[in-house]
Amino acid sequence: MGSHLSILLATVLISFLSTCSSAETPAISSSGTPRITEPDVDENDLLELASENASFAFDLYRALGEEEGNIFFSPYSISAALAMTYAGAEGTTEAEMSEVLRFTLPENRLHPAFNLIDQRLTALSEEDSSFSLHIVNALWGQTGYEFLPEFLGVLAGNYGADMRLLGFSEDAELCREIINEWIMEQTEGKIEDLIPPNLLTSATKLVLTNAIYFKAKWLLPFDAMGTRDRDFNLIDGELITVAMMNQAEHFLVATGDGYMAAELPYSNRRASMLVIVPDENYFFEVEERLGNVFIAEITDNLTDENLHLCMPKFETVSAFQLENVLSGMGMESAFGISADFSGMDGTLSLYIASVIHKAFVSVDESGTEAAAATAVLMQKENGESSVEFIVDRPFIYLIRDRGTGTILFIGRVLNPLE
Repeated sequence: MGSHLSILLATVLISFLSTCSSAETPAISSSGTPRITEPDVDENDLLELASENASFAFDLYRALGEEEGNIFFSPYSISAALAMTYAGAEGTTEAEMSEVLRFTLPENRLHPAFNLIDQRLTALSEEDSSFSLHIVNALWGQTGYEFLPEFLGVLAGNYGADMRLLGFSEDAELCREIINEWIMEQTEGKIEDLIPPNLLTSATKLVLTNAIYFKAKWLLPFDAMGTRDRDFNLIDGELITVAMMNQAEHFLVATGDGYMAAELPYSNRRASMLVIVPDENYFFEVEERLGNVFIAEITDNLTDENLHLCMPKFETVSAFQLENVLSGMGMESAFGISADFSGMDGTLSLYIASVIHKAFVSVDESGTEAAAATAVLMQKENGESSVEFIVDRPFIYLIRDRGTGTILFIGRVLNPLE
């Protein structure tokens, strides 16, 4: 892993609208709308969107948590990806998406707010040379296929997504290789072959991609010499042996009804990992409480303590097919022939065929490495006293920007060895 925190995120929305030119270096077609670098956004809109995105994160966590095992995903990736899709939704599809995604801002304020959050996050890199966060978007469209200028303008102005022209109908496999290569480059090689073979076809008209690269050090790294094997208590009471990192330092800590929590800052002091450890036999009760109010309860009560911090090194790989989950959450019409994405091309022929999300996280003494990818496939019909903080049982963790409240990643560890 290296001495840096690397969080690499690739979000891909694949729109199957009807049929990509097999050029290894795709031409770029500008919409004529430049990226808005200073969006006029009320600060309250920014906070409202961050809160909405967090609410969706907890909703989705709860839905995915119905399955057994560890969980890790990027709610920011999924929210941003679906927000770009939402820009082309109309009617019932638009209403259902806004309800599931928790969007309350009108679109003329929603997309600029996403733009400002994006730019606030990437600006963090300018504050600390050891901290890097890079976010980039792109569109990959079928040569000759016409999309509505309003749709392209929204994505160009607020997401910086230029259109790269490809020939899916001529060589879909080559198009897949070109897009995958771009994603791999944007994520420093951490996301390879995001789009699997045979996923792109002659029916493909548009692929929308988002990639995020995040790299930073822990503010207070662990000494690898202090890592020791220690028991970890599983939900069912079984004990397993895991490698536990150790350090004694001052951290912000909170305790509450059925849990304890600690905030582990990264090098720029703005990003952090919030580790929530439910008391024995309280995991699912605490997990059910996850939400903005609960996180505010924790963060509002954080106090400085000299901590003996002991937590496991762990690695988690998650993969989800989200269409059934999102449909079950209320986004039903988007996945069938009744979908209305006429805001993309002026027709009623597009619908989401699949939503795929994969994520990886590895935490060790020096920091965190993580990667995530989302694909939305759209088809066309056809010295002081020391406080103990021992993470020796299942826990929940969030990687968040404290400035905006944006949750970049969220996960749980039931078994550090899985």
